Amino acid sequence: MNPQDAPHILVIDDDPAFNRVLTRALSQRGFAVFGATDPESALALAGQHEPEYVVLDLNIDGSSGLRLIEPLLQANPDCRILVLTGYASIATTVDAIKLGATQYLAKPADVDSILKALSATDVVIEDEVSAGPMSVDRLEWEHIQRVLAENDGNISATARALKMHRRTLQRKLAKRPVKE
Repeated sequence: MNPQDAPHILVIDDDPAFNRVLTRALSQRGFAVFGATDPESALALAGQHEPEYVVLDLNIDGSSGLRLIEPLLQANPDCRILVLTGYASIATTVDAIKLGATQYLAKPADVDSILKALSATDVVIEDEVSAGPMSVDRLEWEHIQRVLAENDGNISATARALKMHRRTLQRKLAKRPVKE
């Protein structure tokens, strides 16, 4: 395949090491890959290369990556956007899909899972839905994620809305979410 004919993938993640590793791994799979660590360079690259695929981190330097979905789709309306996050929740999944993302994966995700999600025609749901009610811890996590999404990823505004100290909220967000 001619390198110029390779499908374009834009990786948007503010972690430079993760961005570099994922960019390299996708490049080795035959894609033309471009990496961005901030919204401004991501939108510039999207306008310049019109990527067929985008891997978008949900949290970019403390603000919501969901804000980038609309301008990315303006650059290429046929673009398939995968939201990749360490803060997976039902609320943010629904928001991402409503805004135009085609897939949503929780970190850590390997390259094969990312490629599978990007090429899937239906939303991939990896975990089975539990028959029982969610635990109090899971309900708290979902509520925090919903309020965080309403505040566009702003930690301070979310803490104020939840009537919670900012550091307490940061500690809760740093923990992995409970499964049920």
